[in-house]
Parts: sequence; structure tokens; C-alpha cells
Amino acid sequence: MIITPYTGALVADDEELETAVADAELAPLIATIAWVTQDASWLAEEIRPPRSQLQAIVQPQGGMTLEQQELARARCLEGLKNIRDQHLSAPDTIDHNLVQKIVDYLAHEVPDAHRPALDQELGILGDRSRPTWTLSDINPDSTVQVVVIGGGMSGVVAGVRLKQAEVPFVVLEKNQGIGGSWWENTYPGCRLDTSNFAYSYSFAQRSDWPSYFSPQSEIQKYFEEVAVQHGVFDHIRFGVTVTGLTFDDEADEWIVHHTDPSGAHTTTRARHVITAVGQLNIPNVPELRGHENFQGPQFHTAQWPEGFSVEGKRVAVIGTGASGYQMVPVIAKQASHIDIYQRSAPWMLPTRGYLDDLPEGLAYLLQKVPTYSQWYRFWQVWIAVGGRHHLVKVDENWSMTESVSAANEKLRQDLLAEIEKQYTDRPELIPLVTPNYPPGVKRMLRDNGDWARVLKMESTDLVVDDIHEVTATGITTSDGTHREVDVIIYATGFRASDFLDTIDVVGPGGRHLREQWDGDARAYLGITVPHFPNLFMVYGPNTNLSVTGSIIFMSECATNHVVKILGHMEAEGLTRVEVRQEPHDRFNERIDRENSQRVWARSDTTSWYKNKFGRVSQNWPLDLLDYFVLTQKFDPDEYTFEAGSPQSLDTEITPEKGNR
Repeated sequence: MIITPYTGALVADDEELETAVADAELAPLIATIAWVTQDASWLAEEIRPPRSQLQAIVQPQGGMTLEQQELARARCLEGLKNIRDQHLSAPDTIDHNLVQKIVDYLAHEVPDAHRPALDQELGILGDRSRPTWTLSDINPDSTVQVVVIGGGMSGVVAGVRLKQAEVPFVVLEKNQGIGGSWWENTYPGCRLDTSNFAYSYSFAQRSDWPSYFSPQSEIQKYFEEVAVQHGVFDHIRFGVTVTGLTFDDEADEWIVHHTDPSGAHTTTRARHVITAVGQLNIPNVPELRGHENFQGPQFHTAQWPEGFSVEGKRVAVIGTGASGYQMVPVIAKQASHIDIYQRSAPWMLPTRGYLDDLPEGLAYLLQKVPTYSQWYRFWQVWIAVGGRHHLVKVDENWSMTESVSAANEKLRQDLLAEIEKQYTDRPELIPLVTPNYPPGVKRMLRDNGDWARVLKMESTDLVVDDIHEVTATGITTSDGTHREVDVIIYATGFRASDFLDTIDVVGPGGRHLREQWDGDARAYLGITVPHFPNLFMVYGPNTNLSVTGSIIFMSECATNHVVKILGHMEAEGLTRVEVRQEPHDRFNERIDRENSQRVWARSDTTSWYKNKFGRVSQNWPLDLLDYFVLTQKFDPDEYTFEAGSPQSLDTEITPEKGNR
């Protein structure tokens, strides 16, 4: 059950409050006291968190000095007692002027263009992105239906917004449960590397997260609960794998081809299709020479066999990206030996509390102090908005090859110092774990010291030689060494650039999306593609985040834009929409230009950020809030529309007849 932000009165004795304040995140607690008391005088300049940007190591309490922290704790204790003694709860009315003062206090004067985004994320003002229309109000005779492909994070938010707009829809999900990647990835140690307060929907905030970075099961359960509570669950058909989309020109409909749980080929018709299949859903399993000869189990981390244990086994882990980094410290406690095959070392950000539960005092405040969880979430979101974006911008006058700017070099030196510190007792490992590319070229990982601990174990070997072949009993590397293993685990990531590769999308005139893209996926706002009407994507090309924010924010923005388009069409009686080529090309030219000025485009090192042409087709290079501004705006002139008289849509899944 999702625990919503607490709005009642505070009940606690002085000792409980003192204990709680000792564990508090102070800046959002100051904001909470100002909000609940409706008194801006609590926003004292002497305890204001400084204007700062994230560096390698996150500064405690937003960078407050120790003196500021001591003073802030005393003020917060006084404020909480005030709230308790006056029996104050969340205000019944909204003082927008006070909201603006508090937000500016925390965020240091927010541009007007960005305020709606922060209002959405705060949540105190209600669900700011709920559709402003319902189908029954604007077009009660409509026959529109939407198919959403995928019941993961993006599919759930699409379902929520369609449900609120009263648009008939069905979600087709290939798995037997909700969550997408969070349903599929059950490998040991799987968890978030973004704060779970930021990694949550703005309209479904939760106050009882057990840890800073929640494990897989907790995230999957959250998405399921949101789907149930918002009425989306009953619209999902599980075990249905979409294999193709064919546009019916005469009816202005998509024919959705899929297999049902029994394997039978069936179809569904819909006016619109929203693909919410994600970027990290096609496992990248390398075809190593001789892999078919291996006699033991071998599998990708996203395909971990249910109930499988490495207890007492010799294990080969291929890959040192996020999944390998999370998994190895867990299985190292069980396996008899682990060989870790590394192509390139990852950069890792020091995160001391990565596996920790929330401190008791902080958890208490989040659940017992009215609106604190909302201000705390806002604070986490705001920190992530800018993130480390400033550290990955390219300085064209910078001459070093190991970095791309002075800020990027400072980040590199700070991370190198952490490496030196962790491996002082094993200096021979330092060159092996030191990346040979600038920080930010690949996704940086969360480092709490476990990786170094595992690499120093006698039962672990870090192998940096290329794999020559897989044999029946193990792996041979390019230096001729053969290592016998019982299990091979591929921690090799996903085919992120192969957007919609498992679905054959055929538009008007028999045009294939796969051929149009030819391995170089592009879309306007990551959402729409010329020549493919009534087709929308959430978490589409160039909407992935690397050093800022939460992808949930991006999916909410994309979904809200799609719903704006649908509302315009239904109000005007339109049945067909297609983005024009010119705004599509202009947008992608801007994205390519901006990406060329980011570190991930300035290295020959391979990463899942790039497609087969070397173009960065995954990452969003602009400021996070820019995406909100772009998607909040809906300009009909950027699209072409048509009105028709389509036949009534078949809302039932019917057996597919004949061959396509």
C-alpha cells in the first residue's frame, strides 16, 4: 500500500523530536516548517543552503557549514515544537506566494519558465499535470481507443493519464506482471542508483521508502500499487507480446499484431498506439566464439533463472557495468570463485550510504510531520535537476585527452583520489580499475566500497585480457589462459539503440519504421516520427538521462504531451496526426549539436549511449527542465491533422486470420 504524504497533526514528545531532528535533512525541514506554520520568517538567510552544484562527492545538508547545521537543527526543533503545540496540520488553502518564496529559498530564484515543472514535482498544489479535459466532456460520441505497449514505468503513467481523461485504452504487457525492467531484472543486488524519492511519480508520492536507493522488489511493488490504485491494473493484458503494427489508411487505425499467452497470433485495432517499451529491454548477449559448447548454465542478468543459486560454484561474470557492479558483491559471498571479465573499468561515484536504510529519525519525520515527505522529495528532485550536468560539458579550448574541461578534470582527479584511497593495500589493482576515458563517457556507478572489497578477495580475479573463446568447461583469453567455471553470467547491458527492434512497424504505403531509421532512431521530442501517424513513444530516442534527474520525470513529460495532442484531436473531431518533417529535423539537429558538446560524444570508448553509427541516440543533452518546457507546449502547427469517418473500432482481441 502506497503511504501518501502525511497531512495530520504532529504528535511527539521533546525527546522524539530531538532524536528525529538529529537525522533530518535540514533544508526541506525548514521549508516544511515555513509551509505548515504559513510563516516565511522561518526561511532565515543564515541557515539557507548555499547555491551549489554537485561534485564527485555529495556534500551533507546541501553544503551547509557545521555552524549552519547546528543553528538549523535548533531552529527546526523549535519549529516542530511550535507545530506540535499549536496542533497544526497541512494548510487547507494554498498560498501560492508562500510556495514561491519557499521554492526560491531552496532553489535560489527559479526562472518563471521552470516554475510549472517544480510545482508538478512538489505535489502540494495537487496533481498539476492531470489532463484538463475528459472525453465525455469534449467528444462523448468518440470511438477512440488507445493501445499502450508495455506495462512498465512508462506504460503505467500513460495508463494513469488516459484513465483520468476517460479515454478507452488497453495495455499489452509481455510479462506476467507490472514493472518492465523492474519485473525482469531480479538478479542478486539489483536496485536503484537514483534516489527513490526522486524516482517516483509526482502524482503518486510515497513517504515510507525504506532506503535511499531501493531494491528491485520495492520498486516493482511501487509500480504495481500505483497501477492498482489509479485503476490501470484492470486495463492490462498480461502475457501478450506485440510483434507488429500495421496502419490501416482507410480507417485511420493501427492493427496491433501480437501473440496471446497461449502463443496464438491475434490482433487488436486502435486509433492510437503509445509504445512504452523502454530503452533497456533487449538484453545484449555477445556471441562469443564457442559459447554454444559450454556445458554449464549461461544467462544474461535480465534473465536470471528463478531460484538459481551460485552457492559453491565457480562463476564467470562478463561485464563491469551497473548490473555486474551490483551483482558481484552479493554473489561473492556465495560462490567459491569469481572471474570478472572487464573490457573497460567504470568510473564510480562515492556513495557511502548506497545500501543503507533511512536513519530512524529521518523515516520518522517523513511519516509523522505533515508535508515533510513532499518537501523532502522536492529537495531530492531539485538536487538532481542540475545533477552533474556542468561536469560533462565540453570546453573546446581544453587540451587534455583524459578530460574535456577544467570541471571534468576536477571530477576525474577527485575520483582518482578515491581509487587511490581504496586500493592502498593492493596498488597493483589501481591501473586495472582506473578508466582510460573521461568521466561521464559511460554511466557512472554508485560506490560504497563493496567493489574494491570484492576485487581484493582471494576468491576473485579481475581479468582484463580479451576473451578468445568459450569452451565446454570455461573461458580462454587472448593470452592463452583457460579458466574453468561452472556458470557464465552476462552482465553486458542492453541493445539500447535498437528502438522498437522487436516490433515490425509498417506505416501508410507500406513504409517500415525499421527501414526509415536504419539503426539511427530519431523522433520529435522523442515522441513522434514523420510518416507514422497516430504513433507515440514514451522514453523514446534521446530522452535517456545520464548525469541528471529521474527518467520518470521524462516519461511523465512525454505522456502529458501525448495527452495534449489527443485532447486537441478529440475536441476538433480529428482522426489522424503526424509530426511535420521540418520541426522533427530542427529538433534533432539541435539535439545532435548539443550532444556533440557533451563528454559522451567525445570518446572512442564504446557505450550504450551510441548507436552503430557512433551517434548518441539515447541521451538528453539539455537541462532537465528544458524537456518539461518543450513538452508542456503543444503547437498544432508542428503537426498535420486529418478528419475522417473511421469505422467503429474493434475493442476485443480477435484471432488473426491469414498471413500478413
